[in-house]
Amino acid sequence: MPNFTAKDVQALRRLAGVGMLDAKRALEETDGVVEDAMQWLRVKGLAKAGSREEREAPQGAVAAVRQGSAAAIVELRCETDFVAKSPEFVSLVDDLAASVAAKGEASIAERQEEVDQLRTSLQENISVGRVVRMESAEGQVVDLYVHQQSGRGVNAVIVLLQGGSQDLAHEIAVHIAFARPRYLRRDDVPESEVAQEQATVEEISRHEGKPEAALAKIVEGRMNGWFKERVLLEQPYVRDEKRSVSDVLGAAEVVQFAQVVVGS
Repeated sequence: MPNFTAKDVQALRRLAGVGMLDAKRALEETDGVVEDAMQWLRVKGLAKAGSREEREAPQGAVAAVRQGSAAAIVELRCETDFVAKSPEFVSLVDDLAASVAAKGEASIAERQEEVDQLRTSLQENISVGRVVRMESAEGQVVDLYVHQQSGRGVNAVIVLLQGGSQDLAHEIAVHIAFARPRYLRRDDVPESEVAQEQATVEEISRHEGKPEAALAKIVEGRMNGWFKERVLLEQPYVRDEKRSVSDVLGAAEVVQFAQVVVGS
């Protein structure tokens, strides 16, 4: 019988920042003495992972998977570009996205041990970042786009359309990847954000010496340009800037979209 319990393993795992298997082995090797187990992990070069959790993880990879009526994006974060491009890192984020698409966002918790093991083996602060899942209902389609860089996904988009085709959903996803809208429609922009920008634009226009009588029109025009940068439906379509995204959609409607970009 071991001289430790499952709670001891969990406690050591949190203390040292290592995976479950490494914590269990360390306790086995030291007859369940936590202090000795910590020393054993340090000697093996594993306990360093504990301090990694405090380090920034600005790099990583994103994966997007569509399975039937559902699609998912998962972001896996790390510290360096070198680790983000490694085959085991890319493979894990792909697997996590497939799992979320098939089972839902809660399935991430079932794979935490794999994330912990990768953190230990690659010796970096590795963690799951943003997780998004969408599922289409009757009359809807969902599609995605992933921009690849150096063998890993760095910019992933999911789009859910009502009354549109799969191809159209994909084209809108491509547009979003490059145009990076923040909101779907103008009404979605927070009023406080609009008010702040409008006040700034008015002040700029006055400092430029614009006539007071024309100020309202000038501000309106500049605000329309500001909205076009942020609102998906008002953006010029990337493949034909003479048309807006709304024009391209026609009778179709964007129900929801999500974008995850590494480092953003």
